[in-house]
Amino acid sequence: MSAADAAPLMPDTLQWLPASGQPEQLMLLLHGWGASAADMAPLARTLQAAFPQAALLAPQGFEPVDSGLAGRQWFSLDGVTEDTRPARVAAVLPRLADWVRAAQQASGVGPAATALVGFSQGAILALELAQLHDGLAGRVLSFAGRYAALPTVPLAHTTLHFFHGATDTVIPAAQSRLAMERLAALQGDATIDIASGVGHTLPPALMQCAVQRLQTHIPHRTWMAAMGAVPGLAGRQPLDDD
Repeated sequence: MSAADAAPLMPDTLQWLPASGQPEQLMLLLHGWGASAADMAPLARTLQAAFPQAALLAPQGFEPVDSGLAGRQWFSLDGVTEDTRPARVAAVLPRLADWVRAAQQASGVGPAATALVGFSQGAILALELAQLHDGLAGRVLSFAGRYAALPTVPLAHTTLHFFHGATDTVIPAAQSRLAMERLAALQGDATIDIASGVGHTLPPALMQCAVQRLQTHIPHRTWMAAMGAVPGLAGRQPLDDD
């Protein structure tokens, strides 16, 4: 079901909703620089086929891109450097956090069953938002993304999944590998999938990898809760059907 088929849960947002019944999961799709919410439609349809009771929402980037070009952006790339990127990302995170909470309220789906799904610049936002608000989403799916600044503390309530093309020249796959190395050192819960011969794009192969990760990866915190090591997690709704 698309935004044209039902009253939107959120304004100015493309949506794909369950054919009937209340949503059981919430997936929030953040597009890349110079793109639009419509560019996330192929991924949304793939996820909807695997999770028919999920509500999928794709907002538009908060700003028009620099220099009057077509498309939207989450933060400006004009003159951006490794030193200035973290501040530009941090500036937009409060607005994005408010939007995520509003989407959760509108859909009736809580944080544990929420996934932030981002491509490129949208993935940067998803990763940094999760780092700022641990547990705001149960999962983050980063496609062709990176951290604005590598984390220094692990997440206790969010699982991270990295997907990258091996030949990406816009955001090299080395960025996802660096993130995994840091997260491994911090004992964070994360996975990585690298597709050979794939550039800065969202190919069907990586979309299917995302479905498999969501359906089969059991978060570390869930294992710990099952062994009685993490009190208070019992009864939290997982993103998948496990």
